[in-house]
Amino acid sequence: MRYLLWTARLLAGLLAGTGWALAGEPPLKVGTNASFFGPLEVAAAEAGKQGLAVDVIEFNDPVAPNLTLASGEIDANYFQHALFLDMVNRERHLDLLPYAEGIYGRTGLYSKKYGRLADLPVGARVALAGDPVNFGRGLRLLQQAGLIRLREGTAENASLADVVDNPKKLVILEVDFHQLPLAVDDVDLAQEFAHFLIAAGTLDPHQALFWEPVTESRRYGIRFVIRPESRSDPRLARFVRIYQQSPVVRAALDRQYDDLYVRVWEQP
Repeated sequence: MRYLLWTARLLAGLLAGTGWALAGEPPLKVGTNASFFGPLEVAAAEAGKQGLAVDVIEFNDPVAPNLTLASGEIDANYFQHALFLDMVNRERHLDLLPYAEGIYGRTGLYSKKYGRLADLPVGARVALAGDPVNFGRGLRLLQQAGLIRLREGTAENASLADVVDNPKKLVILEVDFHQLPLAVDDVDLAQEFAHFLIAAGTLDPHQALFWEPVTESRRYGIRFVIRPESRSDPRLARFVRIYQQSPVVRAALDRQYDDLYVRVWEQP
């Protein structure tokens, strides 16, 4: 984790006579992962120019950002969609809240062995994200691609028990979603998140055989997440406004994700 960044920004504020030292505010601490770190750092730099010190802290697993937020060690995190947060709140007995909308990273089905879904053989091995929410999302993606059919009325948390038709007899595997960019080497087809592929550099993220419909962006868009008592924290509102509205941050998002993301806060 990048706690040294806090020291660097604090010293810069003291030397410049601005930022934290002038405002009398502690730095806003925002946790994230490698997929979202770069543009958040740009937003933090823009915030610093406006006298708001922000420390962006990188985590390398999907558990620590929520536990660290719940314990009060950070003020917000930015790495998950609301359905994943709901699952974590239930399983960990937390009370964290989605605060503001971020981006939606394009998600699709990828293969290094086949150029079309129609070429998949009977018994093809398919890797989907292993957590219940994103596994259900992966099953929905397979259904949207016409590869399986789920029970009528199945919700987002679909499981293998909800698969009622599997004409290619796909062998569906559960893989930790951080490992999916590597799993594509060992299976015939894999659910992949473009932002993870960009970070991993293992596969051209533009080469999906099938894309999740962009209409899912509201459902699966990344959110800023906070503790309930932080809803009125003016630092959060200022930072989110910078992230969403700064042309410099917009340019950083475009560089990082190219055309593989959607700004959910702009969606109708």
